[in-house]
Amino acid sequence: MSSTIPRIIQLSQNVVDKIAAGEVVIRPVNAVKELVENSLDAGATEINVSIRAGGLELIKIQDNGHGINREELSIACCRFTTSKLREFEDLQKIQTFGFRGEALASISLVSNLIITSRTANEICASKACYR
Repeated sequence: MSSTIPRIIQLSQNVVDKIAAGEVVIRPVNAVKELVENSLDAGATEINVSIRAGGLELIKIQDNGHGINREELSIACCRFTTSKLREFEDLQKIQTFGFRGEALASISLVSNLIITSRTANEICASKACYR
């Protein structure tokens, strides 16, 4: 029997990130759930969801939540960035859907994500693209 034994290798960070993203966003419906929960966590009272081709071509969420500051858009899709907690002990008081800073990061790894946002203090909206 002459079978080749597969070599053990360490996966690249890119592959690790995409595998981890698959744990959060398995299907388009998971992305919709995460994005709607972000809207609710942002205090939105109106949320519009548009989907094309079952979410494979387009998922668009519009809401009237508090928005993301222009300065923070550049890190909004980085892993473990969140507005929900500052210290580990804050986990005991969390009353939001999300808090780990994984949803946007995961979605951005497996899609072309565009965030357009404006806070009440800003005159015009800002846009960030993640591909």
